[in-house]
Amino acid sequence: MRIKTARRKTKSPARKPSRLPLLLLTVLALFAAACTGTDDDADGDAAPVTTAPAVEVDAADDMADDDMADDDMADDDMADDGAMAPVTQGPGGEEAVPSSEISLSDDEIAQVQAGGYTAALLWHTAGAFTDAVSQGARDAFAELGIEVIAETNASFDAAQQANDVETVMAQNPDIIISLAIGPDAGAEAFRPAVDAGVQLVFLSNVPQGYVHGEDYVGIVTDDLAAMGITAANLLGEALGGEGEVGFIFHDAAYYVTNQRDQAFKSWIEINYPGIEIVAEQGLADPAAAEEIAAALLTRHPDLDGIYAPWSAGPADGVLAALRAAGASDVAVVTMDLDTNVSLDLVEGGNIVGIAADEAYNLGRTMALEGAYGLLGKAAPAFVVVPAIGVTADNIVDAYRQSLAAEPPKEVLDALGN
Repeated sequence: MRIKTARRKTKSPARKPSRLPLLLLTVLALFAAACTGTDDDADGDAAPVTTAPAVEVDAADDMADDDMADDDMADDDMADDGAMAPVTQGPGGEEAVPSSEISLSDDEIAQVQAGGYTAALLWHTAGAFTDAVSQGARDAFAELGIEVIAETNASFDAAQQANDVETVMAQNPDIIISLAIGPDAGAEAFRPAVDAGVQLVFLSNVPQGYVHGEDYVGIVTDDLAAMGITAANLLGEALGGEGEVGFIFHDAAYYVTNQRDQAFKSWIEINYPGIEIVAEQGLADPAAAEEIAAALLTRHPDLDGIYAPWSAGPADGVLAALRAAGASDVAVVTMDLDTNVSLDLVEGGNIVGIAADEAYNLGRTMALEGAYGLLGKAAPAFVVVPAIGVTADNIVDAYRQSLAAEPPKEVLDALGN
């Protein structure tokens, strides 16, 4: 039987892939250098309102260079062996544009501020992520003089979302930002807003049949490929570039998780020849993650690492299976900040890294695109924010950058703060 080394506890440095050439900066699949920049409009006016978060974070060199896939979104980016890096595309194959390109000039801001406009936030669910997106939108709207007149939570119920749209439309909002629950149901739910000329900006999903620039202003989401690349680098570094890995992917036709998962797998295969994906298993029901992980361990008792497609649910199940098996040396990477995985990370458990997004910046970007619609200014069809590679060393800054908030008390306590 192969003897495992204590590679994760000693944090042996992996053979790091060279940083990819920069053509486009990824600003939330999710990072900070692009957020602090400004663009100029055609008249040469400075663009004081951008998608930069209100919370300024000192993005240390190790965070920006070693732990974050902040510059991986580029059509010409190539790996060490000449293979093309994964590139994020929209649900209809749209080219990804970094959120750093979304900004307003002084004159444009003044026009919006003078308009007496209103906005509504119609969310699909509640939680830390949605709270951060909402706060980013509210802050940007406040800077633009746009009043937020409603905020709802549909609890992933398409019928409730349709009711929320109907209720909010009675208040005649000028802008609605939302995540549509289901392409078909969403198309019906938001039709009254389209017919009334409301400026619609969607998070991740777009209703079936909706036309960019006519029915909605734009889509904003993570830099999905950068999320997967970030997770691959975190695991590759934790394993010292060698080991056997189990790959649990989201078994559903959803472009967001599909692109993140595939980018992870591709980047491991391209840049970490010493790491072998020895088992792949699709996950349709998050509740099945523990059972799937237990089966992987049974078939591959010498497993060194596992990829879980996201944190709340899948990664929780993987951790439960590892603890039940006493497999404390199996490294796990996943997506999205969550209390359980964050706590395991800082306590030196199985989690060795988390790929996160800039949720706050998502909200700011959506709000600015809503203003684009009011001005008749064309917005890109598909805009992404950069990815953040989260480790125990940078988790406090990562929370601030991603969620514009401090980590949960349990995590701060575990860090000794």
